[in-house]
Amino acid sequence: MPSAPSVVLNDLTFTWPDGERAMTSLSGAFGRGRTGLIGANGAGKSTLLRLIAGRLRPTRGSVAITGTVDYLPQQLTVETDASLADLLGVRSVVDAVRAVTAGDASPELFDVIGADGWDLEERASAELAATGLPSDLDRRVGELSGGEAMLAGVVGIRLRGASVALLDEPTNNLDGDARERLYDLVRGWRGALIVVSHDTALLELMDDTAELRGGALTVFGGPFSAYRSWLDEQQAAARQVLATAKQKLRVEQRDRIRAEAKVARSAADGRKKRANGDFGKAMFDGLKNSGEKSAAKIRGMHAGREAEARAAVLEADLLVRDDDRISVDLPDPGVARGRRIAVLRGADGREFVMQGPERVALTGPNGAGKTTMLERLVSGDGMLADRVAYLPQRIDTLDETATVLDTVAAAAPNTTTAELRNRLARFLIRGDAIARPISSLSGGERFRVALARLLLADPPAQLLILDEPTNNLDLDSIDRLVEALSAYRGALLVVSHDRGFLERLGLDAELRLEASGIITRV
Repeated sequence: MPSAPSVVLNDLTFTWPDGERAMTSLSGAFGRGRTGLIGANGAGKSTLLRLIAGRLRPTRGSVAITGTVDYLPQQLTVETDASLADLLGVRSVVDAVRAVTAGDASPELFDVIGADGWDLEERASAELAATGLPSDLDRRVGELSGGEAMLAGVVGIRLRGASVALLDEPTNNLDGDARERLYDLVRGWRGALIVVSHDTALLELMDDTAELRGGALTVFGGPFSAYRSWLDEQQAAARQVLATAKQKLRVEQRDRIRAEAKVARSAADGRKKRANGDFGKAMFDGLKNSGEKSAAKIRGMHAGREAEARAAVLEADLLVRDDDRISVDLPDPGVARGRRIAVLRGADGREFVMQGPERVALTGPNGAGKTTMLERLVSGDGMLADRVAYLPQRIDTLDETATVLDTVAAAAPNTTTAELRNRLARFLIRGDAIARPISSLSGGERFRVALARLLLADPPAQLLILDEPTNNLDLDSIDRLVEALSAYRGALLVVSHDRGFLERLGLDAELRLEASGIITRV
């Protein structure tokens, strides 16, 4: 017997303040094990997590949770001056225990500590150390890398021990070692866990796979690879059914045309015989009336068969997936092979020169300073290219009040509005969406706008610098980005912890930045 669900969604509807409907009448349930939640960008995965967590209130319907719920968003908003204890969410209990230990016997402190809080600081430090993180709870969050902060956030979720834990893209910004440590945490997770992720290795650790698509939630018992195998089989069968239905429609259309031609020939023969005097008017009128009735019957029969065949095609077509995907055709920036593009300098003074349309990956552990090195390069330290486009990890440099169209048009001032509309459509930004302000966009939508501004720039960049570009993309969009970058004829410098993504780019070189600041060629 399957266990009772941990989260039940009943007729869940949510509408944003601007009137945009995020989901309509969504129903479904999550089990008490580990569930990977997948879906295309914009499907509403992060919105659904926020509704389950109580961060958003549904417009209609309800969310029922067995026990308590805890939530870790994609972007941690803890102040850099906050401590690790704040990030873990244990500051109040730790401070209360320290105060009591120092001699303060205020009753409210004991209420804060409760029955299980006396050793919380020791347990928290032990969990951090076991995960390879600093164990000093007073350490400033600003001293951690983005990946370390995210890993600490996951540790905090574990420590707080809610019945249902929600993690939104927890492997973003984690290096290979940190990802392995997160995988270990997930393998030993107690309680229900719902994870939004495009990290296939993490999705393989799930008991169930849930997909949010087309306003419906489908839950499959098994990890991502099993789900993909099942889906591929379903789609192969659906495509075969569609092909058969289309063939049947073509046959019915051909039969209808032949029948129409036969009726027309018969009517023409009748008129010819009447003109030749083969029979009189009365006989001709009778034959004509009988022929018209017969023709109407034949037409009706074939029209009905064709309508049935057409309906079968439409029904079969609904089962075949043809999802919208980012489709980008990048212009040629004209980078000569002998052209020096950029110089990366290590702490030991060694220099690595990017030359011509080279593709280079900059890797290394969290906290080594990869993003800092990119920012220095963009600011001019070692930059030799005339035109450079930079996509940072955090998409927080966009003007919140500007529209999507204005944001992209600023990078391509000589491109007409009509052409920009056509190009934005290839980034799945269509219709009235181009007039929306940046402040109203989801994380995935913001990323697409930032990517469009970078890739549609006129004139095109000679060097693209991408810092963790796959963090906000669904699996299909990552495929499209790889295709676009593979066809790009300029220089490319990428920071990414997604090893699969890097391997598909056809790199010319991989440079590893160590925590010491020294760069080595891998």
